[in-house]
Amino acid sequence: MRQAFYERVRGELASIEEQGLTKPERVIVSRQGPEIQVRGADGHEKVVLNFCANNYLGLAGDERVTQAGVEASERWGAGTASVRFICGTLGIHKELEAAISAYLGFEDAILFAAAFDANGGVFEPLLGEDDAIVSDSLNHASIIDGVRLCKAKRYRFANSDMDELESQLKQARADGAKQIMIATDGAFSMDGYIAKLKDICDLADKYEALVMVDDCHATGFLGPQGRGSGAWNGVQDRIDIITGTFGKALGGAMGGFVCAKKEVVDLLRQRARPYLFSNALAPSVCGSSLEAIRIASGETGDGLRAKLFANAERFRTGMSQAGFKLLPGEHPIIPVMLGDAKLAGAMASKMLDKGIYVIGFSFPVVPRGLARIRTQMSAAHESGHIDRAVSAFTEVGRELGVI
Repeated sequence: MRQAFYERVRGELASIEEQGLTKPERVIVSRQGPEIQVRGADGHEKVVLNFCANNYLGLAGDERVTQAGVEASERWGAGTASVRFICGTLGIHKELEAAISAYLGFEDAILFAAAFDANGGVFEPLLGEDDAIVSDSLNHASIIDGVRLCKAKRYRFANSDMDELESQLKQARADGAKQIMIATDGAFSMDGYIAKLKDICDLADKYEALVMVDDCHATGFLGPQGRGSGAWNGVQDRIDIITGTFGKALGGAMGGFVCAKKEVVDLLRQRARPYLFSNALAPSVCGSSLEAIRIASGETGDGLRAKLFANAERFRTGMSQAGFKLLPGEHPIIPVMLGDAKLAGAMASKMLDKGIYVIGFSFPVVPRGLARIRTQMSAAHESGHIDRAVSAFTEVGRELGVI
């Protein structure tokens, strides 16, 4: 029986490879940034331009952010060897919770070891079997898994389709839901679409629903002061719960958070299982994240955001003129649509040969038939970096018959 299990695993891996869905891990041997050093399968290393990191503000390798993490480790140690409620709450944890809640305009915040855990832990303690969650169809896997762990009734609406959202809200009310929560990404990670949060909040008011937003791909760079998709849409004060991460724009390390009213956060501290049963966030992550928030919320952050969106516009214009099919939008996530998984993988490989690091995205990360190369701009990119990437895409695209 054991041998049959391993044969089944090998068969599944072979099927993944045959479909072109294998996701190789490339080894980076340098600090994260617009230029990185990659070790090839032959052991040789070369410097390439990185266009697939969540490093929106370019802070992941920033020396100020790095040193803040080092100083936090020197003061607080490598970690707590404990969960928060036993002996794992340090002063720097409370400082970070206060900083992120103040930055985003909420009463309180709670930290998680990962943003996936934040979404995995937020629903179950707050909603029961007499309640309902209405979720966008393109929501991140962590929201989907978090909803599955909750006993609330589940409803789904097509991405940003407000008519269908209203229909599902009506159905939830007709089915007797006591409390309804609308759950959505603020910016959808695979497509770069920004949620229609004003319309969502208007419908939430009409049907007396709560609004929960995962702002992992928005916090730090969307909206005034980078306060996220709610600020971008002018409705930050109408959102009940925001989840987010320190692993993208705010330092690029790891760790998640939930911002909400104090009583909501208090209940999560008592009942959220990923919080209760996971080690406290490492002090180095807290120190780096605090420095990243300081940079993002000030004038320096304004300059970084302006450069980020200028880079996105430059890349989008160049790729469109070259004839590539891009998904529309304003976000620095810019997917280059290819359709076929093997084609996406081949294109990513050839791009690396030309010194551009990008990754092909295929099932199950995106739906079958919608494979793509998801490019991501950074404030750390210079105009010359953008132009080199467009030129390489154009050469490879012609070689593969994409354009």
